[in-house]
Amino acid sequence: MTSVNKAAMRARLRQARRVVPDDVHAAEALLLNAHLAQVIDGGATVCGYVPVGTEPGSITMLDVLLQHGARVLLPVARTTDGDGPLPLMWGEYRPGELVRGRWGLLEPPAPWLPESAVGQASLVLLPALAVDLEGVRLGKGLGFYDRSLTNRNPQARLLAIVRDEEVVDRLPSEPHDVRMTHAITPQRGIISFPHRE
Repeated sequence: MTSVNKAAMRARLRQARRVVPDDVHAAEALLLNAHLAQVIDGGATVCGYVPVGTEPGSITMLDVLLQHGARVLLPVARTTDGDGPLPLMWGEYRPGELVRGRWGLLEPPAPWLPESAVGQASLVLLPALAVDLEGVRLGKGLGFYDRSLTNRNPQARLLAIVRDEEVVDRLPSEPHDVRMTHAITPQRGIISFPHRE
């Protein structure tokens, strides 16, 4: 699939999210929190993110992780001088201490951990516009996560957070795409994907 087709797919998925009523979004966020609580290992390190806009979930999922004894790391987006994406740096989540970063994203304040910190996580939560039954994730198209996941623990669970209708049969994939091991949706809960090398 060409980048033009991927762009059109992203636009359709974003539009579909924009028409989800606020009360449905809030109810789905609570369901996602309940499912997340089932996969947390106390004392584990989890790389998460703060959902923005129409992304499934809410910041309360980070609090659920903390309540279950997880250490939560959040991404810090950086770019090259030419505005190309660099691997994400990470910072510890502390409620009430997030600051607005680039693109208006909520991020932990400095000091940050190096990009290799993702390797400490046994669970990595990833934003996605869609994911297919082989674990191929369609992100926003900037490549931050694909660059960052090269540093992951090979045994880490990679969990895409999507709405139920965003789990699709097949998505286009590129050689650099890192496949998800799982997805989480409000109604279906945790979905496991076949392991692929």
